[in-house]
Amino acid sequence: MTGTGSSAVPAVVACVHPVDLRPVVDPLDGTVTADTRVADLAAPEAAAVEYALRVAEARGARVRVVMGGAPGDPSIVRELAGLGADVEVVDVGRHGGQLGDRPGDRHGGLAGGGSPEDLVADEQRLAAVLARAIEAGGHPGLVLCGDRSPVRGTGALGAFLAHELGMGQALGLVSLAVEGDLLVAERRLEGGWRERLAVRGPAVCSVEGGIRLRRAPLASLLDGSGSPAPPGGGATVAVPAGGTSWPVAAGPPRPYRPRARVVAAPTGGAHDRLVALTAALVAHDPPSLVGPVGADAAADAVLAYLSGHGYPVPTADQRPPGAGGRDEVAP
Repeated sequence: MTGTGSSAVPAVVACVHPVDLRPVVDPLDGTVTADTRVADLAAPEAAAVEYALRVAEARGARVRVVMGGAPGDPSIVRELAGLGADVEVVDVGRHGGQLGDRPGDRHGGLAGGGSPEDLVADEQRLAAVLARAIEAGGHPGLVLCGDRSPVRGTGALGAFLAHELGMGQALGLVSLAVEGDLLVAERRLEGGWRERLAVRGPAVCSVEGGIRLRRAPLASLLDGSGSPAPPGGGATVAVPAGGTSWPVAAGPPRPYRPRARVVAAPTGGAHDRLVALTAALVAHDPPSLVGPVGADAAADAVLAYLSGHGYPVPTADQRPPGAGGRDEVAP
């Protein structure tokens, strides 16, 4: 389904919800324990942010990231801000409790004993909360979200968002590209077929996790400005700890190559080099057989071997109680 209206895109909004992608499941009772300190974006939501950045670059628009719930790790917010996006964190529980107070609301709030986790699981009520946050920053031209969320998602959030915002919808997309004034989307069909959609006007699109989210330039992460540095150029970054500015070169990624170091040239002929590499003429200590002896005698043999090869061996007064050896005095 395609929307109708102007083809201009005043703002591109991506809806995300960081979660623990590797929760711990109790094998006995099946209890799932998630750690918000390691929360990250799921693959479909990361793809939604990447498509939002691509569309915004082609249209000259700004990107807004509406994040449902405060992330446990603030590095996610810094990463998205370093990509040039305006990040807005929405308190899902607080907004969800106010849904029933708005005239004409069709969904109850959290006053009935629910919790923010219940609101996240109820995608219809969650869509109403996100729609209110999106409309607070102006009516967008394009809203992107993941096709499904690992937090008990059913894949219906995009449809509910389109209903709440009164926009068209194109759900379950595998790709999204800008061609002139149109957004050309592809959707997966049965039998390996693909359906191409021409999205016009304001619309809500849900995408699969088929592409990776780009990494923010180091210059943007350090200075906190949120404006990416040009590829191949340089930027002056303020370092708060040292109080000085250091030039940081931001460019395309490349394989790591260790710095060259000076190595002495080999001496002698090929035979001498092989002897030096194999240590064939180096005198080795012959193996010694100890035992069968008691624990004290075995400990003394080990200490004598270590002392003969230059290892520091503690004396009797330096050994912890119960360390063994004949020098230890029994109580």
